[in-house]
Amino acid sequence: MNPAPAIWLVRAHGEELAAVLQATLGAEVYRPWLHEGVSHKAQFGECYRRHAQWIVIGATGIAVRFLDGLPLDKHTDPAVVVLDEAGRFAVSLLAGHEGGANALAYRVARTIGATPVVTTATEALKPLVVGIGCRKGVPAERIEAAVRHALGTRSIEEVREMATVDLKANEPGLLDFCGRHGLPLRVFARATLAARPWVSVPSDWVRSNVGLDGVCEPCALVASPRGALVVPKTCLDGVAVAVVEDKWMEI
Repeated sequence: MNPAPAIWLVRAHGEELAAVLQATLGAEVYRPWLHEGVSHKAQFGECYRRHAQWIVIGATGIAVRFLDGLPLDKHTDPAVVVLDEAGRFAVSLLAGHEGGANALAYRVARTIGATPVVTTATEALKPLVVGIGCRKGVPAERIEAAVRHALGTRSIEEVREMATVDLKANEPGLLDFCGRHGLPLRVFARATLAARPWVSVPSDWVRSNVGLDGVCEPCALVASPRGALVVPKTCLDGVAVAVVEDKWMEI
């Protein structure tokens, strides 16, 4: 089974998305309409176990029909992420934990600016989102110290995801920290954050270097739209952290 992800195009309308994902993830692209006389469902069934991870570009309903009869065991089934043709949502559909579909959904979302959709219970029960901004080159150890400082008595295990601005999407220390703790990193475009300037205290430094009044607070709030800011921006050694708690039970 090839560990690299593969992309299944339901229609040619998804070609542009597939090209971006292929270039970033090194994925193989399948175009079933090129093989006339064999149904797309049958072709998918023949290819299903060739790859450990799949990105199906199309409707969730189509993906479900393609998968009918194929999954056998959550420990061995390939991961499946469904991405709509407009590139809005990356849905972890199958093998979220064991197969890595949850992590793949976040990778896809970061690549094309989509919203990751993860429904597994472990993630749903984690109430905290941490927004983060940092100076260039800050190591993982300093990021961890700042996050733990902001969390106070709360645990990193309560954090559902980290959120930052696109300028920091490939910051080595941040990626290292997230990898150490198995935390998904959600990335927002600067334009998205600029349209939602939810900042308690604007920063002149961030404004001059990033073009925003702030990063950590709007990132956390946009990532958790029904949440409340429980830890406003707090800075430690070149790292700014804000914490939002999901308040769905109070709706």
